[in-house]
Amino acid sequence: MNHTSPQPKPLTGWRLLVPRGGPWGDGVAATIRRSGGTPVIAPLINFAPSTDQATLEQSLADLANGAFDWLTVTSATTVDVLYAYHAKIPASTKVAAVGETTAAALTAVGYKVDLVPERDNSAAGMAEQMIAAEPQPRQVLTLRSEIAKPVLTRMLVEAGHHVRSVVAYRTVGVPASDKVIEDVRTGRINAILVTSGSVADQVREQFAVIPETTIIAAIGPRTAKDAKRAGLLVDVIAEMQSVDSLLAAVSRFPLPQPADEYAP
Repeated sequence: MNHTSPQPKPLTGWRLLVPRGGPWGDGVAATIRRSGGTPVIAPLINFAPSTDQATLEQSLADLANGAFDWLTVTSATTVDVLYAYHAKIPASTKVAAVGETTAAALTAVGYKVDLVPERDNSAAGMAEQMIAAEPQPRQVLTLRSEIAKPVLTRMLVEAGHHVRSVVAYRTVGVPASDKVIEDVRTGRINAILVTSGSVADQVREQFAVIPETTIIAAIGPRTAKDAKRAGLLVDVIAEMQSVDSLLAAVSRFPLPQPADEYAP
């Protein structure tokens, strides 16, 4: 008898560390499960309130009232802030996301996305595409982290747009549980997804021992560069800056065996 066994799912047997929680982390976890893998959600970063709450709250009120033609969102953490503040984005305001990860975070919580840079997933790439799309001066709200360089604001202002640049949050590390640290140390976690420079810094800081067999997977060239700068050995870089591309890249590796499986 010739039974054809069903094709195994690409991440069967894999345990992957998902470094962000919230709607985005839940979405990634669901994608991993559909591919046969086991997600371990361990949020390594979160946002702390901006030191200038009043300006942020006023800007979000102005946004809701239709004061801006464009809102620019340069990280998934900015989406967490918008969501936490129940920010309203009117239909008249277009939304630009810096890359697929940020765009996915926006749609996960019900916001629309009007522009994602086609080639260069960076603030400069986003500015170039917005400037090309908008020859007339527009009102733009840029929400950024405390440490972000104001590249986007500078480029838009130089092109004649009116920009209100607001610090929306500070990024803070979130300690992983002892169990997650131990699972990383022993190789029970087969791959660590690195989705931003801030995540890379926390991976380096919090996991003193990462076995050589553990796959470090970066979501794009920029993140890979940040990860290498943080001292991580990056094994794989997603071809497209998206979670699907990142997981596909990981699934092409043979499943690493945890060290403790060889123990007597």
